[in-house]
Amino acid sequence: MEPRAARLRRREGPRGEQEDPPSGGNAEARGGPDLVQWTRHMEAVKMELLDQLQGQLLELLDRAMSEAVQSYPPQGGPPSDSLSKTQEPSLKKRKVFIIRKSLLDELMEVQHFRTIYHMFIAGLCVFIISTLAIDFIDEGRLMLEFDLLIFSFGQLPLALMTWVPMFLSALLVPYQALRLWARSQAGGVWTLGMGLGCMLLVAHIALLGVLPVHVASEYQLPPASRSVLVFEQVRFLMKSYSFLREAVPGILHAKGGKGVQAPSFSSYFYFLFCPTLIYRETYPRTPNVKWNYVAKNFAQALGCVLYACFILGRLCVPVFANMSREPFSTRALVLSVMHATLPGIFMLLLIFFAFLHCWLNAFAEMLRFGDRMFYRDWWNSTSFSNYYRTWNVVVHDWLYSYVYQDGLWLLGGQARRAAMVGVFLVSAVVHEYIFCFVLGFFYPVMLILFLVIGGPMNFMMHDRHTGPAWNVLMWTMLFLGQGIQVSLYCQEWYARRHCPPSQTTFWGLVTPRSWSCHP
Repeated sequence: MEPRAARLRRREGPRGEQEDPPSGGNAEARGGPDLVQWTRHMEAVKMELLDQLQGQLLELLDRAMSEAVQSYPPQGGPPSDSLSKTQEPSLKKRKVFIIRKSLLDELMEVQHFRTIYHMFIAGLCVFIISTLAIDFIDEGRLMLEFDLLIFSFGQLPLALMTWVPMFLSALLVPYQALRLWARSQAGGVWTLGMGLGCMLLVAHIALLGVLPVHVASEYQLPPASRSVLVFEQVRFLMKSYSFLREAVPGILHAKGGKGVQAPSFSSYFYFLFCPTLIYRETYPRTPNVKWNYVAKNFAQALGCVLYACFILGRLCVPVFANMSREPFSTRALVLSVMHATLPGIFMLLLIFFAFLHCWLNAFAEMLRFGDRMFYRDWWNSTSFSNYYRTWNVVVHDWLYSYVYQDGLWLLGGQARRAAMVGVFLVSAVVHEYIFCFVLGFFYPVMLILFLVIGGPMNFMMHDRHTGPAWNVLMWTMLFLGQGIQVSLYCQEWYARRHCPPSQTTFWGLVTPRSWSCHP
């Protein structure tokens, strides 16, 4: 772009004076001196706007170059995305944290994309209006009922009280176990420290594994309250493992016990709350906290919860509440799956926006956590492998670092497919455990979708497939998958309400009731 000084010199005459207007009559004849002054003023405004635009473009380019340099591998090493036969890049690649916004925050600055967000808000307004209209027509009153919301979050104080010992265990036990081991390593007597540390870790795992399950089953917590416990249980276990996995090698590599020092407690305390599952001593931080941004994200997360309740109450409950009372048939099953595709994909989008964008960004802003890349543009994926990598970057980083890379290290660099199968197996088991915990019964829909369908799709729909048709195919599979999940889980939920088992046994927990329930 031409510098401003050069443009000014070009506009001036050889003596540095302003060039006269083109011939063709004096200024008064063509509009008077006011027109000339207005033209000069507009030229000055145009130059000012061009200079501002040039400065903004240069700032964007500088920031992009800085991020590219920070994320590029060390000189002499292979590219981070290339995979050699020895898998050296995968073994050495580490998560790099840099200051960057979430993708949706950047897209929301575009008016066209913001209109899509407004359409979802309009949909929520339509749900509220329809609820009010139905209440007024059927009951003769205007009143919003939140029975489903109240039921789902029932006994929430008990779940929050259970969270306190879980948090204290995650806060104190892994750190103290590491300190004991580090002290014994420095003193040369590592057996005692190792034994005490292992005992503490076993007690920590037992507490996190048993306490939430006991409280949920003993007091029959409803689904939303169970979700609080199971997500925190999984999060604490993953964070504890990451902390130990990142800190232990540094202690092991200390020669002769010199320089052995456990990480600071403040860094671990910060790690337990910051929105990442990869431990580092320090993270890039933003200069200040925008509290209006925090409040906006929490409000949007609450709105998504209300939106989900309206969708379930209007599109799912009337369909599936009495479905188990009818004889089971393939026709009814197929129709229910097709009916559940729309609410299923709505639930997927709401979970993504409420948790991966609003909730994580709110905590990131409060803690001044700089790296906000919690997801990528998964909606543009043309392969399931890319979708799995970009849908939830926070969990993907943990699986890649501690399951895939460690699997390659244990099995050898050639065992890439075995390591990928291990990632799918761990992810499928954890997802199925979460559904089992939240719903209170075992119905391996998620497990089958992950291992039987998702795993082969990951290898068949790989990154070499590009183009709009593959993106359409991926979205079609997502629609069907969400419809299957919503339909089968809702049928099983109501079947267990209409046909409760005579006594609580293990086989009663794992045997589907929707196949045989005919009250």
